[in-house]
Amino acid sequence: MGIIGGILIVLFLGNFLWWWRADRVLRRLRGSLPWRVALGVFMAGQLVGLGLVLLDRLFDLGLDRVLAGPWLTSIYLWHCLLLFPMLLLWLPYALARGIVSGVRRLLLKRDAVPAVNAPHPLTRRDFARLLGTALPALTTVGTAAIALWQIARFRIRRLTVELSALPAELDGLTIAHVTDFHVGPFTRNDVLDRIVAATNDLRADLVLFTGDLINFALSDLDAGLAALRRLRGAHGVFLCEGNHDLFADADAFRRRTKAAGLNLLVNETANLTIRGRAVQILGLRWGAAGHHAHDPASPGDEAIAGSMRDLLTQLQPGAFPILLAHHPHAFDFAENIPLTLAGHTHGGQLMVTQNLGFGPMLYHYWSGLYRLGQRALIVSNGTGNWFPLRTRAPAEIIHITLRRG
Repeated sequence: MGIIGGILIVLFLGNFLWWWRADRVLRRLRGSLPWRVALGVFMAGQLVGLGLVLLDRLFDLGLDRVLAGPWLTSIYLWHCLLLFPMLLLWLPYALARGIVSGVRRLLLKRDAVPAVNAPHPLTRRDFARLLGTALPALTTVGTAAIALWQIARFRIRRLTVELSALPAELDGLTIAHVTDFHVGPFTRNDVLDRIVAATNDLRADLVLFTGDLINFALSDLDAGLAALRRLRGAHGVFLCEGNHDLFADADAFRRRTKAAGLNLLVNETANLTIRGRAVQILGLRWGAAGHHAHDPASPGDEAIAGSMRDLLTQLQPGAFPILLAHHPHAFDFAENIPLTLAGHTHGGQLMVTQNLGFGPMLYHYWSGLYRLGQRALIVSNGTGNWFPLRTRAPAEIIHITLRRG
């Protein structure tokens, strides 16, 4: 289990600690039984749900299909957004209060310290404590409602990109850039159907997918492959791999994807002719040769640079190259490639403004169009979801029109 196991242990302990703390606050209030029961139901649901998610991750049991959408959504939001911040805020306060209380007990007689555990009528201070105890659960429920509304929605983002290296014959070439389906808990069934229909309605010359077809489980791969096989590009559909694709079994993912007749490029290229001009699609593998997806989310610039050096040796003179790379930092090493498409960032997922949030904290490039000299990079926010909530980073399909200029 390693790091993941340690995180899960901390989460379980954190749940019990928060439950104990909240129940202790409620016990002091007269008529608190309904509140304590509600707290128990909420916390038991979180603990049972976390256990089921753990079992599913270990044994690929398909339990995410058993967990109801609102339940699973609340589990993700509670543990990823609320539990740790609450504990980090409460633990120093509890420690300081314990020290102060201990000092008082040493300086004063024990019977001079007022009893605080006996139930008493609700005061304004008690109401504030009650609100503080209930607010995290209420916040979880509220954000879950917003997240469930968002999950099935995505936008069509249209970009016109001028490239001086674009051959005149390819002026007006269109690309549908789809990425990060994360087929699994939050992207499946009707959501996939809507993505496929919207992509095909664009009638693009090329459909290019930049990784993370599945979220984790190989049991979801058939649904993901079926969706990709239904995509239509006038000159084909091509894809590269992402880190989530390789979590369970990298070899199995690559073998099954290629066996399905899909153009998966793992440090490989595909050569085609469009309007009489040679076009080369390059697909970058995730990380370096032998890199494991269980390593940190970023493979590191050295690994990306090494894979890019291997891939660049396959460039065909005279062909117009397009690079598919799951990690956008590949752009820094994509010499002589006028256009790079990437995903992975989810637009920063949780952004406060366009330039404030997880995107710029973690990546050089996180959403939209970037340029270095005569080269261009387009980073998509992703079309599906691994995490149910987005702020100022909407899911999207990008429709790209290339112009010579």
